[in-house]
Amino acid sequence: MFHHISGKVTDIEPNLAVIDCCGVGFALNTTANTLSRLKIGENAKLYTYEYIREDAFDIYGFFDKREKRCFEMLIGVSGVGPKAAISVLSSANPETLAMAIISGDEKVLTAAPGIGKKIAQRILLELKDKMSKEANGFSVQSGSAAAATAGGSKLSDAVSALVVLGYTNAEISTVLKDIDVDNTPLEDIIRQALKKMVK
Repeated sequence: MFHHISGKVTDIEPNLAVIDCCGVGFALNTTANTLSRLKIGENAKLYTYEYIREDAFDIYGFFDKREKRCFEMLIGVSGVGPKAAISVLSSANPETLAMAIISGDEKVLTAAPGIGKKIAQRILLELKDKMSKEANGFSVQSGSAAAATAGGSKLSDAVSALVVLGYTNAEISTVLKDIDVDNTPLEDIIRQALKKMVK
């Protein structure tokens, strides 16, 4: 199994990037968001996912682990294949997708080519449930009682969004403990947490 592929970008096509690794050109199916960060002739590192069937062996590549994690969650939804997942992630970046799942905003999903209302509703339902289960039992060690009481629902939503982006409970706890959850809008909580994550 490939974890990632590094090399020079030799070709870019719609939803496809070719990376030359030691003389072998790997064709990686990918999103518009990842393609926008690649340039022909420059080196790149894409995190990979292999999709193996009887008649094909397709490799999907992503600029960062958050996008790969979202792709894996999307194809875990019944009726959502790799092409549909790529379409969603080409239309919405991981942060936008996470917020759409939390808020139940199906318009973010139906904006993607090939994603109708029914499949959008299924994605929202299944991933919201999955995110809630993964965030269950999470607690932030903080001196603020508000984070554990009044801000509990907002805190839970913020944790769910960060979980879908691939962060661990330990990482999430560290960045959220210094954020005023009770007096900060949900989108700003997530934005502040992500800024701290990349430092």
